Amino acid sequence: MKYVSLLILVCIVGCKNENKKFDIPSPTNSTYASEKLQLADSVYYDKVLGALVGSAIGDAMGASTEMWHRKDIQLSYGYINGLTPAVREQSPEGTWEHNLLSGATTDDTRWKSLMVHYFKANNNTISPDNFAQYIIEYYTSLTKALANKDIQTSTDALDTKIEKIDWIKEWARVSMAYKKDNNAYLQALNRFYGGEMSCAGQLYTPMIGLISKSPLEAYQKAYDLSLFDIGYAKDISALVSTMTHMALRTEDLDSIMNASKFIDPIGYADSRLVGRIPTVILDGTQKNVRRINQLVLIDSLFLKDSLIFKIPKGFIGSKKDWVRQEMLYQILEKDKRGIALHSAEIWQILVTGLEFGKGDFVKTMQFIINYGRDNDTVAAVAGMILGAKLGYKALPKELREKVLKVNKGNLGIDLETLAKEMTQQ
Repeated sequence: MKYVSLLILVCIVGCKNENKKFDIPSPTNSTYASEKLQLADSVYYDKVLGALVGSAIGDAMGASTEMWHRKDIQLSYGYINGLTPAVREQSPEGTWEHNLLSGATTDDTRWKSLMVHYFKANNNTISPDNFAQYIIEYYTSLTKALANKDIQTSTDALDTKIEKIDWIKEWARVSMAYKKDNNAYLQALNRFYGGEMSCAGQLYTPMIGLISKSPLEAYQKAYDLSLFDIGYAKDISALVSTMTHMALRTEDLDSIMNASKFIDPIGYADSRLVGRIPTVILDGTQKNVRRINQLVLIDSLFLKDSLIFKIPKGFIGSKKDWVRQEMLYQILEKDKRGIALHSAEIWQILVTGLEFGKGDFVKTMQFIINYGRDNDTVAAVAGMILGAKLGYKALPKELREKVLKVNKGNLGIDLETLAKEMTQQ
């Protein structure tokens, strides 16, 4: 009887031990497009030039109406379907001269130029430390020039130099604090442009996607260099880098946009209660665009709301096309943030424009520009993604040639030379 009891006890313990050993393992994610990017030099150059010029086209298309409301755009321009003269006062973040030719660009394109020179100065070995140092050195070179005799004897020359200093001053303050210590950096970061959730990183991080070897590397490097972003704005800055990199690999827009759902090395999706804000915005945006495209519109809608859905002069499309576009504009306006340069607002307009345009460069640019708000920045990011996807040769001939000519001849930014330098590196 003792032996029987002992045998039963052994069996029970053994079964318990077997149960403890059994476990269903947690799944592991596969790397999104894990293989290293390999492109022929000629193809890479065409895509890099396409990205730079595509971004500059978006910037130039929005230069004249940056921060405008779409109804004011319609009153002055009707529906913008190309380049317009940059009729505006000069400013540090805008154009550096009053009323420039059509094709002229703003700080969005200047940042692309600065990044190429930064890459070149550091042999494409980028880090937060050398990025901060590069910005400090650029700022210092500008301030030292104030001692120039020509500036001391010309107030106009002084104004020009001060405007350039004002453009980079906020960035230099954060960079200097970053190099000093963590407490100084956090203090400077949290007063950057008033401490708002600005789209700072999106001005330059798409460029990092062009020199990265994988989507994950594009995200990680951009995240590390988003020294001027706070909270989920860092995630968004890294995502536009990832999308730009994916655009080098594929012309499938869904693959480009879905990268933001799969690349999450920081773990934003695991955040309690909120989750990952950019992908929530993206999911909602895609549903809105698809839902509105599937609506059955009846003629009585145009009669009842003729003022709301009045077609602007120059719009090429049907009444139903305009109603659908205006419906999306109304959703964006309902969700707009306190400031137009808010990172989440830039992201929401960006992914709405990309989803609406379905990879069509002109349709996407026109949608973004005619909505208004910070339209040149949004269009610059979208233009870089689509330019990398399509390549320079596939961009609209009139737009690409005009932007190249004006930026080189009037602004001193040679986009072709910048693309060549990136290819050589």
